[in-house]
Amino acid sequence: MVERAIKKTISDKLETGKAILLFGPRQTGKTTLLHQIFDDKQGVMWLNGDEADVKQLFENGSSARFNALFGKCTTIIIDEAQRIENVGRSLKLITDELKHIQVVATGSSAFELANRTQEPLTGRKWEYFLYPLSFEEMVTHHGILQEKRMIAHRLVYGCYPEIINNPGKEKEILKMLTDSFLYKDILMVGGLKKPAKIVALLQALAFQTGNEVSYNELGRSIGLDNQTVEKYIDLLEKSYVIFRIGALSRNLRKELKRGRKIYFYDNGVRNALIAQFGPVELRPDKGALWENYLMAERRKYLAYNGFWVNAYFWRTQDQQEIDYVEEQDGNFNAWEFKWNPRGKSRLSKTFANAYSNSRFNVITPDNMEDFLTSQESSV
Repeated sequence: MVERAIKKTISDKLETGKAILLFGPRQTGKTTLLHQIFDDKQGVMWLNGDEADVKQLFENGSSARFNALFGKCTTIIIDEAQRIENVGRSLKLITDELKHIQVVATGSSAFELANRTQEPLTGRKWEYFLYPLSFEEMVTHHGILQEKRMIAHRLVYGCYPEIINNPGKEKEILKMLTDSFLYKDILMVGGLKKPAKIVALLQALAFQTGNEVSYNELGRSIGLDNQTVEKYIDLLEKSYVIFRIGALSRNLRKELKRGRKIYFYDNGVRNALIAQFGPVELRPDKGALWENYLMAERRKYLAYNGFWVNAYFWRTQDQQEIDYVEEQDGNFNAWEFKWNPRGKSRLSKTFANAYSNSRFNVITPDNMEDFLTSQESSV
């Protein structure tokens, strides 16, 4: 079993008087991780926010009732807490009034757990995110040479734990993920009755991976207005299916000011949506697969190692561009992504002149560890 990078971080925050909130897509191993942390501890109660009686318990709870029910416990763990109405109020009551109890809650969407607990739990929570397995976690598990040998496979099938642990069943598992778990939160919490338009939107986004996205063009292609497209993309982002980055614009009149790119948290989900599992070497979208993989992995790396950066892509109206730019403490790192190690790329002189405090690198399978492991800091 792969040791998750965030396990020690969460363990170190126990008994600090604050609730621990663990977010992330379904099937990324949130419950498994908590079992690893708490199964050898006494006084732990497990609850599931999908169950009707648990919802009722928390929706109508008071500090006196919670004390009667949980008073002898040392830890309360609530899976899928976003299913519970006004869950933030209940978590606050337990954290404030039953100080001997450690509260831990998981959520596979941010709709209710994040938004409804934001104010009630201000100053009373630690928030963490669990992604599909990361390159760095896999390197720690079986070494960098073995993981680099698997990169072509990861680009096609992704890094969900069940995919990693069940070689040969990748397509079956990804079909289950995209048919069931992927849409459960979106449809139930987002108030959507039919997934057809969501699926069409996801497929359109899959085909545009690595390119700048226009809500207007997306809407025209699937029959939705701009506002609905933006609403659906927001729902998908809050369900941890996709994430957005914006365009860097500081110094130049010709820089794109409102551009956006959208990436998938997992390559396997992206490929399952468009039913394309051909080998990387034969695919016309190999560059998009490589870019999506690196963007998702970099996001994991930054989160697990505690780096705070502003993330962008850069493009001008005359089509000068850089795949990815990070800003930290006023300094800029710029990267181009090339699947072919022999691919050449040079830093735009326009960018270099406008952002003189910048560095530039090209990331290929040969040097990807410099970009995705703690061998090198983000700036």
